[in-house]
Amino acid sequence: MPYRAGFACFVGRPNAGKSTLINAIVGQKIAITSSKPQTTRHVIRGVLHRPDSQLVLVDTPGLHRPRTLLGERLNDLVRATWSEVDVIGLCLPADEPIGRGDRFISGETASLHATVIAVVTKTDLVGRGRLAEQLAAVGELAEFAAVVPVSAVTGHQLDTLVDVMTSYLPESPQLYPDDMLTEEPEQVLIAELVREAALEGVRDELPHSIAVVVEEMQREERLTRIFADVYVERPSQKAIVIGHRGARLRDVGSRARAVIEELLGTKVYLNLHVRVAKDWQRDPKQLRKLGF
Repeated sequence: MPYRAGFACFVGRPNAGKSTLINAIVGQKIAITSSKPQTTRHVIRGVLHRPDSQLVLVDTPGLHRPRTLLGERLNDLVRATWSEVDVIGLCLPADEPIGRGDRFISGETASLHATVIAVVTKTDLVGRGRLAEQLAAVGELAEFAAVVPVSAVTGHQLDTLVDVMTSYLPESPQLYPDDMLTEEPEQVLIAELVREAALEGVRDELPHSIAVVVEEMQREERLTRIFADVYVERPSQKAIVIGHRGARLRDVGSRARAVIEELLGTKVYLNLHVRVAKDWQRDPKQLRKLGF
């Protein structure tokens, strides 16, 4: 069998399960997940190594109607990624009817050179009857190279999905070393893990206003010291993130530290500061400073 290697990405409207699916396939948390739409902001690559192939999965933000300069830049990032991958998996949640957003994204991907397959996600949330209805609806949505129902939570059909995606990759030598699971710098991954912890339980309007930058990392033999800034857009949001007498920020730090220790394999000292960057989502200078 020829060795195959190439790039694939999952697309879909916000909260379709794309990041959760990538983490499940790669077998390690490289993309943050949240019930809040538009959580993903960076293109993150995860690498799955197999004896006969190497599948590089690219996690992208969900395509959405932009309301800020940040939103416009994220959409540009999505479309640029779509134009460069070999396989696109359109994620369609099994527990939600196909809507206007799904039809729009399906139309957007139809003209691309990549092979497009339909991935019916979250099958663990529905019964057989509802799943059959959804599969029929997906078949009417567009002509796909394949339709694969999966559950990232239970692992159902993940291997089948990888087999299908890999079969459409080009013949190619290995693209990344055997021990590489992601090409993202540690500081970017750590900043995202802090942001994920900060997203938990905040008011609906706040998640899109949160950004995190790791300012400094100090490595010792058994301890990594991390100094990070959590940015919000208004003083009232700063108060929400910090919480009463700092309780919420301590909780954010505790939850983030646990997953960062798992990532780094060392004990972690995590120092968080909350700062206000007024209307940073609409300010080109602030966006550059925050890495967008």
